[in-house]
Amino acid sequence: RCNNKQEIRYDMKLLVFSAYYEPEIAASLYLSTNLYEDMAAFGWEIDLFVPMPTRGVDNKTRRKYKKNKLELKYDGKLKIHRVSMMKERENTFLRAFRYLMLNLAFIWKGLFKKTNLIFVKSTPPTQGAMAALLKKLKRVPLIYNLQDVFPDSLVNTGLTKKGSIIWRIGRMIENFTYRNTDKIIVISKDFKQNIIDKGVPEDKIEVIYNWVDEKAVVPVNKSENILYDKYGLDKNKFYITYCGNIGFTQNLDMLVDVAKRLEEYKNIQFILIGDGAYKAKLKCLISERNVSNIKLLPFQPYKNISHVFSLGDIGLILSKANVGQNSVPSKTWSIMSAERFVLASFDMKSELSSIILEADCGICVPPDDKEAFKNAIVELYNNRAMLVEKGRNGRRYILKNLTREKGTSKYIETIKKVFDNNQYNNVNRGV
Repeated sequence: RCNNKQEIRYDMKLLVFSAYYEPEIAASLYLSTNLYEDMAAFGWEIDLFVPMPTRGVDNKTRRKYKKNKLELKYDGKLKIHRVSMMKERENTFLRAFRYLMLNLAFIWKGLFKKTNLIFVKSTPPTQGAMAALLKKLKRVPLIYNLQDVFPDSLVNTGLTKKGSIIWRIGRMIENFTYRNTDKIIVISKDFKQNIIDKGVPEDKIEVIYNWVDEKAVVPVNKSENILYDKYGLDKNKFYITYCGNIGFTQNLDMLVDVAKRLEEYKNIQFILIGDGAYKAKLKCLISERNVSNIKLLPFQPYKNISHVFSLGDIGLILSKANVGQNSVPSKTWSIMSAERFVLASFDMKSELSSIILEADCGICVPPDDKEAFKNAIVELYNNRAMLVEKGRNGRRYILKNLTREKGTSKYIETIKKVFDNNQYNNVNRGV
């Protein structure tokens, strides 16, 4: 028996569940890849349960993983278990049903795995509650990584309203998850305040910002960027790019309106790279309004991420109003790491706006102000030398504050503390 925390020794075994994993193509998936690789390098063993890949992959890839349900990486430290599951659909209710079935499968699989600690992220929203149930059954600590505040995110997308039945069910799920979690890792101070206001004790919350792999996302000159030739882009034009989820909260209707009003500037072009539930509607909107200066491109392989975020002269962050307290777009860090100017249409009193101001790497305009958004683009178009200077400021800020090593080491340290505290408490209770 140990009498103090310093005497505790262990070989950590982690049980992790995720709704998405490589080779799928999804926004910010690199965070999981970086984290699990660095955990394995630290010597921990990870059992990662994920569904068969569906996002951004073809049927041939799905058949491959249907046959190979176990993959070992990093000298066997990371064991990836593929769970058979139907394809993800665009329909919201079918997607929710798939998430529910996936969580049930995760509980069943997790029951038979030995572990010291459970770690899950907040997508889908029911995943935290699933892990909380599993925690009770296995009597091990649980760490919940809050990447998206639920059900606030549903209100922001317009899928429900505050006070509705869906919202109340969501709050019940949220409260159950928070109550039964040993530590909640949030990605901003705004997130922290959001859940404190909902009754979560402050000492249960750890703020760890998402990061960017600064060695993977580097500036690429136009002359060397492979995407220009691949998609027939004119290198002499002025490009404004958005890369990431094309969903309901991104305020893309406003972007289309502003782009239409900027058609008189023949050299200004918008490029949207990504996929999501709103993409089909967006295509229709562009066609109906006959907008000529927007080009849609699919998600690109991660190996080309530097080319993606270096493609534009300006990198866009877009959001509807009142999203800032429960959303911090990680793509911002990739824009900064690629030395591109950040133009954010985002809540002015948000932490993201403060960071852009602190880093002196861009500007933020109110999320629904079309005139301010349009005027900002015209002003930046006429002052390109300033864009280069501010872009360099952004990468300097990343190297100082938001590197991969800084981010993953904070996760590892937090997990160690939770496990050590649990072991120490068990010793004192005579467990």
